Amino acid sequence: MPINIDRFEDESEDTLNITEGTQPHRILTFLTANDDQAFTQTEIYEATDIPRGSVGVVLSRLEDRGLVRHRGRYWAIADDDRLASFAAQQAASSASTTDDYYADTDT
Repeated sequence: MPINIDRFEDESEDTLNITEGTQPHRILTFLTANDDQAFTQTEIYEATDIPRGSVGVVLSRLEDRGLVRHRGRYWAIADDDRLASFAAQQAASSASTTDDYYADTDT
């Protein structure tokens, strides 16, 4: 889908363009939620249900963009300022789905 040329010109290169529901989004969501750990490709595959053959390709592309890092067999979320806003969005999204807005009240 095309975008307006003004949006094209104004969009910062620091903007993290990861479409929700895509494989990169699912991997980043998982790694961001577990930012204190590193995982093998198999563990990421099992946690995200992304086809086994796609996990390595997606991780490599994310690494090229500086969004994940790896050492040996293990992969982790990178230290990147763009990921701070991504993590905040994920936290806000999960909070909005787990809030108690429609709970029964004793009034």
